[in-house]
Amino acid sequence: MDFDECPCTGKTLARLLQPAIMSVLAQEPLHGYLIAQRLRTLAIFEGTTPDYAGVYRTLNAMQEQGLVRASWDTPESGPAKRCYQLTRAGKACMAQWLETLQRYERAIHELTEVLGARLA
Repeated sequence: MDFDECPCTGKTLARLLQPAIMSVLAQEPLHGYLIAQRLRTLAIFEGTTPDYAGVYRTLNAMQEQGLVRASWDTPESGPAKRCYQLTRAGKACMAQWLETLQRYERAIHELTEVLGARLA
């Protein structure tokens, strides 16, 4: 069996895109392209650039939910860009994500212990 496309590789962690974006925006407001570039430095993306369309879809959904605010950055030269920043609700959501991910971390640790014992 070819495991390259199997969920067991962990490549299907799309649900973690929202907290990953939040972690980037917690540092400073950024436009979409720079968000995607910063995301690629996170371990969950293993140095690959995330899908730009997926990043923008997630940003739009987060804006509709009131988690981010977008404003136009209009530099003197070059095109205008939408700049995103976390809202107060976004920061509260990020805190909830932290609790959730810590709970997942404990559960995953337990699961890896059990799996490791079964394979030994």
